[in-house]
Amino acid sequence: MKTIPISKSFTLIEPGPVILVTTSDGEKNNIMTISWTMVMDFSPRFAITTGPWNYSYKALRNSKECVIAIPTVDLIDQVVGIGACSGSDTDKFYKFGLTPLKGKHVGAPLIKECLANIECKVIDVVEKHNIIILEGVETYLDDSREEKRTIHAIGDGTFVVDGDKLDRREMMRSKLPEGV
Repeated sequence: MKTIPISKSFTLIEPGPVILVTTSDGEKNNIMTISWTMVMDFSPRFAITTGPWNYSYKALRNSKECVIAIPTVDLIDQVVGIGACSGSDTDKFYKFGLTPLKGKHVGAPLIKECLANIECKVIDVVEKHNIIILEGVETYLDDSREEKRTIHAIGDGTFVVDGDKLDRREMMRSKLPEGV
């Protein structure tokens, strides 16, 4: 084995799919790209990392709600483009040809073109680490979409695409909580 710089070690542990997070400040909708996410236990609780450097952060903190939208590989250019510009001077829905849809529980919009959307409420903020803890309140899945592969950021400008799904549920059945 060879050594690599410790500063690159995070590229070896990919946390989950790249997501889009929508917010609304009551007047303007916005989208931010988030590449660090975490599912908390077998629950509808999620952690994301963001902070004041993101234009959406203020709306997220003030409204205490958002939508996690899960894009697929066919949207990679929009996902990267959204992350490379600021909502302070860009209407990202318009610029990237995405359709906002009204949800049931939060003011932030769902994204029609995404595979799934999860309406969320902010339940905690870990300021020291710029971590926002979210509780999902409603989930939408567009299983009619042909493309279902999600994208995963390596952290250096490259991405990995989901591949084949391997089913080991029977083998794990005694280890999983009921209902999973």
